[in-house]
Amino acid sequence: MKNTMMACNLHGIGDLRYEEVPMPRPGPDEVLLQIRAAGICGSDIPRVFEKGTYHFPTIPGHEFAGLIVDAADQALLGKRAAVFPLIPCRECEACQIGEYPQCNNYDYYGSRRDGAFAEYIAVKKWNLVFIPDTVPFEYAAMCEPCAVAIHALSQAGIGLGDTVMIFGTGTIGLLAAQIARGWGAGQVIVADVDESKLAVAGELGFTHRVDSKKEDPAEYVRRITGGKGADLVLEAAGAASAVEGCLKSVKTFGKVVLMGNPAKNIDISQHIYWEILRKQLTLKGTWNSSYNDVHNDWRLAISCMEKGILSLSKLITHRFGLADCGKAFELARRRGEFYMKIMFVQEC
Repeated sequence: MKNTMMACNLHGIGDLRYEEVPMPRPGPDEVLLQIRAAGICGSDIPRVFEKGTYHFPTIPGHEFAGLIVDAADQALLGKRAAVFPLIPCRECEACQIGEYPQCNNYDYYGSRRDGAFAEYIAVKKWNLVFIPDTVPFEYAAMCEPCAVAIHALSQAGIGLGDTVMIFGTGTIGLLAAQIARGWGAGQVIVADVDESKLAVAGELGFTHRVDSKKEDPAEYVRRITGGKGADLVLEAAGAASAVEGCLKSVKTFGKVVLMGNPAKNIDISQHIYWEILRKQLTLKGTWNSSYNDVHNDWRLAISCMEKGILSLSKLITHRFGLADCGKAFELARRRGEFYMKIMFVQEC
């Protein structure tokens, strides 16, 4: 086995280098995964350019899938897998009930320990999510955002025939829209200020699209629901205007799930706050995804891919090799051209 590999290594804020690093050696509870695809998450951009990781150097990347090439258990060799990136402490109260994303002392691939923007990674066997041959590595690498979208919608539940509205048509927003449609929503409405993202929503078959710069989303949803409003609204933009739009668009006694990761403070006006009170709304927050034997959003994500509920090809707009990590991250940072999901792909 080789002693070194190539990786995108973050030495400091803004200092991402494609360089040779030591080859990881799997421990007794780990396998060596040859990474075939790894996506850039929106959180990776401030991690590389603004906030940094928990120590330097660190190899970023937490959305990934690959092939097991070394393991103490020989039966695992050659298996294909995505990886749940959180490593729980297993001692805190949350861990005791299997709610690992709420762990008080977790580890994490790509921020607290080396991640997937590399040729290989050593990962815990417990974190492996096995994938069938029918699911391409690129799609499996999107298991993490798919599971996040599934978890968000699960917080409130979708009734058959419900009107579901989603503010924000980034990758996770459009994944959530597809899942809502596949789970029996009567109609799915998507709203955004980005015409290019709304165009992708159209390509995915969503006819109810609202450009929030040109039309009030709340008026739109009331018009197509006979003045009632949406049964369930998901905030997937992380913006104050989107939060306000959710509260205005949801029906009386409706449900709002807040998922978007805000880049700055979220402030709402007094009259919008009254929407929560007067409609007696149910507001739920969502974080990460469930990963235990009772509720496993990751296995469900793979199942949704297999069954055709999720169409992912239109969401992967750019592919790079690891050697072009600087170019890939500059594209993500500067937004010089339209993109959805940027993927590092390794052909072996």
